[in-house]
Amino acid sequence: MITADQIRSLIEEKLEGSELFIVDVTVSPGNAIKVELDGDQGISIDDCVGVSRHIEGNLDREVEDFELKVMSAGIGEPLKVDRQYIKNAGREVSVILTDGTEHIGKLISAAEELKLVLPASKKKKLPEREIVLAKTDIKETRVRISFK
Repeated sequence: MITADQIRSLIEEKLEGSELFIVDVTVSPGNAIKVELDGDQGISIDDCVGVSRHIEGNLDREVEDFELKVMSAGIGEPLKVDRQYIKNAGREVSVILTDGTEHIGKLISAAEELKLVLPASKKKKLPEREIVLAKTDIKETRVRISFK
């Protein structure tokens, strides 16, 4: 059986020295391989094709058949790895905590903790303020997409 660690190793070999990084690798029963990638400056279809060809070139379908999907991390999908948080600093995000509380604000930093600047609220009479959230308290973070 093909393992996620085996696929991850092949991808890291291909991406070494590039600005691209692995977001997620899953191998389902029946060897259905799904790879999600991202890049500090985004990712192109050619990048995905290159990684796909590298994986296919290092696995033997005669020994073990597999299905392979290599894609960019989806827009609107939750952030999964620290490098995605760093890449999206300065953008508006929605953070849902494990207790169900939601905070919407500008992502300032994501080193040890997540720092957000929440906008002022005339309704609640609150000024713009900075909050710090422990990563262990975060259930999900998504970049908010605006078409303004």
